[in-house]
Amino acid sequence: MAIKLKSEDEIRLMREAGRLVGRTLAQIREMVRPGLNIREIETFVRQEFKKAGAKETFLNYRPSPRYPPYPSNICISINEQLVHGIPVDRQLQEGDIVTFDLGATLNGYVGDAAITVGVGKISPLAEKLIRVTEEALWAGIRAARPGNYLNDIRGAIEDAIKPHGFGIVRGYGGHGVGRDMHEEPHVENYRQRFRGPELKPGLVLALEPMVTAGSPEVIEGPDGWTVSTKDGSLCCHFEHTIAIRAEGEAEILTLP
Repeated sequence: MAIKLKSEDEIRLMREAGRLVGRTLAQIREMVRPGLNIREIETFVRQEFKKAGAKETFLNYRPSPRYPPYPSNICISINEQLVHGIPVDRQLQEGDIVTFDLGATLNGYVGDAAITVGVGKISPLAEKLIRVTEEALWAGIRAARPGNYLNDIRGAIEDAIKPHGFGIVRGYGGHGVGRDMHEEPHVENYRQRFRGPELKPGLVLALEPMVTAGSPEVIEGPDGWTVSTKDGSLCCHFEHTIAIRAEGEAEILTLP
């Protein structure tokens, strides 16, 4: 599939979808506390999107026939769960770290972002893991400038993680975004031998470093969706949707 550059009108629409996602995630962050049943988050998202007239992008999403339709409007992944965790009747516990990955479709365009949040007092390791993963996202965003190449983003993310000894998950990463949640190109979180496509104004990407405290190997759970670390170590995930701009710095479309 070819890379689809977006017009100014399309980026404006994507900004509206992105801001809805960013605002909803900011509200979810404030809700996080020990004892919170994560199904309450699912209900909250449904209400917020209904008020905004937005479609729940993740609900019933099915990238290929091997996957069952995704049964929720948000991915909630806890501790060793990396991505695509399905909300169930589970209460958050003091010391957990939890990732909220959220997508909204508004006016036909998608906004996609993720945050990882500590529940109450968390361990120093968990604090560092969250800090380094978020810093890696910002490093990738800073490298997303016209005239650079996709490998500049990959390398910036890797260089922000590697000195800390954390694992960088392979096989999962960022992607193009537009009318579809997943468009070309795929964005790995580590440097490749080839530089990849040039970053041109109008390119919209979701950058999402995925980092583990232990081995980077992951396994898919029996529900067909939840991906967890193979060794049970903590993991973390942050994401923003950004647009490459002619002026230089990328625009972050998923800020609140």
